[in-house]
Amino acid sequence: MGPMRQLFIFVTFFSLAFGGSPGNLFAKETIPTLFDPKVTTLENGLEVVVLEDHRAPIVTHMVWYRAGAADEKPLKSGIAHFLEHLMFKGTKTLEPGEFSAIVAENGGQENAFTSQDYTAYFQNVSADKLPLFMEMEADRMTNLVLTDEIVAPELKVVLEERSQRTDNNPAALFGEQFDAAQFLAHPYGTPVIGWRHEIEKLTTKDALDWYNTYYAPNNAILIVAGDVTAEEVFELAKKYYGPIPAREIPNRERVQEPPQLAKRVIEMSDKRVRQPSWRKSYLAPSARSEDQRNLRALEVLSQIMGGGVTSRLYNNLVVDKKIATSAGAYFHSGSYDKSTFVLYGSPTPDYSLEDVEGAIQAIVKDIVENGVTEKELVRAKKKLLADAIYARDSIRGAANILGSSLASGETIEQIVNWPKNISKITAEDVQKAAEMVFDDRKSVVGRLLPEDAKS
Repeated sequence: MGPMRQLFIFVTFFSLAFGGSPGNLFAKETIPTLFDPKVTTLENGLEVVVLEDHRAPIVTHMVWYRAGAADEKPLKSGIAHFLEHLMFKGTKTLEPGEFSAIVAENGGQENAFTSQDYTAYFQNVSADKLPLFMEMEADRMTNLVLTDEIVAPELKVVLEERSQRTDNNPAALFGEQFDAAQFLAHPYGTPVIGWRHEIEKLTTKDALDWYNTYYAPNNAILIVAGDVTAEEVFELAKKYYGPIPAREIPNRERVQEPPQLAKRVIEMSDKRVRQPSWRKSYLAPSARSEDQRNLRALEVLSQIMGGGVTSRLYNNLVVDKKIATSAGAYFHSGSYDKSTFVLYGSPTPDYSLEDVEGAIQAIVKDIVENGVTEKELVRAKKKLLADAIYARDSIRGAANILGSSLASGETIEQIVNWPKNISKITAEDVQKAAEMVFDDRKSVVGRLLPEDAKS
């Protein structure tokens, strides 16, 4: 996920149906629900969520497992992502690659993805094909077949993926080092794809152990969005997923980060770097935080500081002072455990990283001491809510946001009430959130430089 992830995290557009002009976005009558998620839980523990949308005869079918890279055991980094690859390799009833071939033959689209907190699989298909794909997805939830002959070649694929996306990309390598500095104990400091030396040692047994531990209905969320009714989806879920037995799932207890008492600074140089960059992150609350008002205030603060060309950072550093080619902020609000609030910038040729850092820190100091203006507050909240309006046209997007939020520990109530809670945020809330999060003792500063360059 990139820096713009904050534009859709928690933007639960399925719960929005705003009317009138943008100036009326905060009127109570303009924040009803558009799609009320219909929810049930099967006897085996599978949570089923349906978003009805009858504009087109298509459907998105997603299964989310509450198991991601941060749930991996020591020395097994990358196994969550590796198993994601292996889930396409065949079952007791389907040959390797047959799942994807059937999707293509039926004019559908499919993919999967792994994060620190979850792994998800989805298909976009015509509504009449839903039973077929529900049957196949249920099949690989319980009938996956793996052998050394299947696993070994795919391990090479994953290693090549790491080479292409990370090892050959200095910004990606820097990001790994930065996260490792931010999280000294918590597994968020380990990359989702895994460390190369650990990936190389993953085995068929490791993959099967992960599959048999976490891939169970009582550790999954089924999201179906599109031209369906909740009643028919519930019946299909009972038919195809219902017979799969529940399994004892380990408690989701991860090594927690000890209190950070000192600012950390890392610097990396690489001959492939052309543009130096600066980054600073602060530990911040997780999506499961009981203080939802503070969480929403941090989202508004992120929008004020880094939400586009009118934001404080971009407008000040790029437009007015012209000391940076880019500048912004983002709050990764969708984490199961402690998250981060990030500031970043890159200098123009006539300025240095110190110039960028000084200008950004001056803005931080001003917000902590003087708060934000009412104009900034209103504009930020309108932008967040407007993004939700524009996003509601995507059926898969709605399912994606709901699934990721639930898998990260949020409740349906918290998700559905997001627009109402955003609209209640005051300038005082934002200033308090800034005072809380901008603590230098809980920060990490990173500098990425061209080789032999001075900041």
